Amino acid sequence: MTSVFSVEGKNIPCTVIQAGPCVVTQVKTEETDGYSAIQVGFEEKKEKNTTKAEFGHFKKAGTEPKRKVVEFKEFSGEYKLGDTLTVDVIDPDGWVDITGITKGKGFQGVVKRHGFGGVGGQTHGQHNRLRAPGSLGASSYPSRVFKGIRMAGRDGNDKVTVQNLKVLKVIPESNLLVVKGSIPGAKGSYVIIYQ
Repeated sequence: MTSVFSVEGKNIPCTVIQAGPCVVTQVKTEETDGYSAIQVGFEEKKEKNTTKAEFGHFKKAGTEPKRKVVEFKEFSGEYKLGDTLTVDVIDPDGWVDITGITKGKGFQGVVKRHGFGGVGGQTHGQHNRLRAPGSLGASSYPSRVFKGIRMAGRDGNDKVTVQNLKVLKVIPESNLLVVKGSIPGAKGSYVIIYQ
């Protein structure tokens, strides 16, 4: 994340995203695939890291092998195999939804994972119980723990969509998109932009 100043002089937190160039690697139609969609590839990868099936797929589109391939079912416009999409397709005064994979935090307790308050004070004989989950709520009946009880476990590394992010600036010469606010994922991770 970074920040930019508005015309009024306000400091606005924002994120800069490299949004292209993306190549159309496949056009799916109702006749051939049963539904209409376009497949888009981003960022070249080495030929030695590409399987023969992938290499043939990208060769058919007339492009180098791509590292990230995404399919869009709802799209506007007519696209042909090998077309290049740049940041110009995004409305500079519009809003976007961004999908990404959040940072993984590993195995976490209930306080960090679910926002529990812990057991409370350290009086009345309690020792090292400040961040413990407390009772799970089951007694002799039903003699089990219900499914879905919030407990400790793996946190993060989830697919998340942040909706209605304002587009602050589109820089077409370097394919950069500046959006207001934060987006899911670590620096350098891949995101999908919808408008």
